[in-house]
Amino acid sequence: MTYGGGGTRTRVEKIALFLDGEDLHLSAKALGFELDYRKLLEKFRSRGTILRAIYYIAIAQSQEQSSIRPLVDWLAYNGFSIVSKSAKEYVDAGGRLKVRGNMRIELAVDAMALAEQLDEIVLFSGSGDFQPVVKAVQRRGVRVTVVSTIATSPALAADVLRRQADCFVDLANLRSDCARHPYVRRTPHHNP
Repeated sequence: MTYGGGGTRTRVEKIALFLDGEDLHLSAKALGFELDYRKLLEKFRSRGTILRAIYYIAIAQSQEQSSIRPLVDWLAYNGFSIVSKSAKEYVDAGGRLKVRGNMRIELAVDAMALAEQLDEIVLFSGSGDFQPVVKAVQRRGVRVTVVSTIATSPALAADVLRRQADCFVDLANLRSDCARHPYVRRTPHHNP
């Protein structure tokens, strides 16, 4: 982009990350790794200014004190906005406790509301339900990158979503940049 005075400046891209927490977790798990969300944020900061990084999660009442709570708390203190709601728990016909809840409506509403301020949306989900939202924000001039995976069997990224996106990034290709390295506890060696 050229500005008065003959100089040339590049415009910094304005980006928002929309993370479908459950879908992203299941995709990484299917690929055999855990995400390091700090590294993930840094990876996408290199592309421009991140105006928002929003993590969407439905939490069952029985999960309030589970392993998801420390992650949600950590994300909230480290640059992510958290959008959550209570998931519904029910017992299926076989007597098994099931949890139902998704955050697709909340994510879609936020994407539409923020589209006017953005150059790019990075959607971390493979759900084909997001195809109409992707199409709608693209009509507003926003590029959409979808991050999910087709490296699993079956693929976790819906074809309709991949075709609609401006760019598709397979989560498997982010592993080296965004995988969490497990903490290795070192124990002293004892000589018998």
